[in-house]
Formats: sequence, structure tokens, C-alpha cells
Amino acid sequence: MKATMSGKPGNSTGSDRFEYLQSLVTEFQDTDSEEAKEQVLANLANFAYDPRNMVDLRTLQVMDLFLDMLTEDNENFVEFGMGGLCNLSMDPECRDHILQSDGIALVTSCLSSRREETVLSAISTLMNLTTAASRSLTTDTTVVQCMLRFSLSQSPRLRNLASVFVQDYCTEQQVARAEERLQGHHQTILGIPLPKD
Repeated sequence: MKATMSGKPGNSTGSDRFEYLQSLVTEFQDTDSEEAKEQVLANLANFAYDPRNMVDLRTLQVMDLFLDMLTEDNENFVEFGMGGLCNLSMDPECRDHILQSDGIALVTSCLSSRREETVLSAISTLMNLTTAASRSLTTDTTVVQCMLRFSLSQSPRLRNLASVFVQDYCTEQQVARAEERLQGHHQTILGIPLPKD
């Protein structure tokens, strides 16, 4: 049985699943329809949630496709790309590839999205990308400032996730430094506005 468009592979064999994922990537590259591209990205992001698909998605370079989407003007492309990257970043090999591709800067840029889903995925991805080697980048002062602002959001999901980031990933010194820099900068954090509730 082949994988369905809902993103659930069902009882498909590994080769069937790979062929289906490959057909999605090919469709994305071949179609001129933005709507079709959005559908494919949404499906690929769903497949990225299942660890069984990690090897196939890495082989098909879907991570690079998701990274490319983060700089698009189409907000749906950005949202689905960020969601897919968030799912993939839980896998150590995928995480390392994202880090080697300067993915932290791309993910951090998504903190300024007007879409809450994109911002939530970006925060979760930064958490997943945090290692001993990358911590200085994922918890850069501007990022911590941003999280402090988000922790005051009216959105419970955004407020809670940002609070977890500050508590679990940042040192007291980082938080103190970010709070100090926040004084007098209540409108935006270096061009990063709070997303609309």
C-alpha cells in the first residue's frame, strides 16, 4: 500500500515510502503552482515527524529544501519549512547538518514572523539545535531578549515555550544581560517585533 497524501505511510514498505517521498520532492521542483508547492511542503513536514522517514528525507536533501524555504516571501512556505525543520532537528544527524548549514541564523530570522506557528517552530528548533558547541549562538543575547519579550505574550503557547527556553537553555548571566539591554527598547528587539496575537 502506497503512502497517502495525509502524510501517513500506512503499511507501505520502505522502498514504497522512499518512492513516494521522492515523487513529492520532484513535484515540488517541477510545479509552478504555489498552492501545489504548499501542499507538498505540508506533506513533507508531516513525514518529517516520523523517525522512520529520517534516512529517506536526508537522502532526498529535504533538509536543504526546508532551509531554503525560510527566506521565501510566501509565509506558508516559511511556516511549513520551519515546521518541517523543527521535526527534523530532533534527529542528531539532521541537527548536525542544520548547524553546518548555518541554519541557526535562518531559524533565528523566523522569530520575527507574524505567524505564531512559525515562531513556535523556530523556538522549538533552537532548543533542538542547542549543543555544547552551538549554545553561544542559540542563546545569543538578541535571542534571549526576544524570548524575554515572548514570555510576556498574551498567547499562552508562546509565553510558555519562551519561558521554558529562558529557564532551561539560558544562564542567569545571559538573562540579566538581556534584561539590561531591554531597558529602553520596548518597541522591538533589533527589528524583531512580537508576533500579532
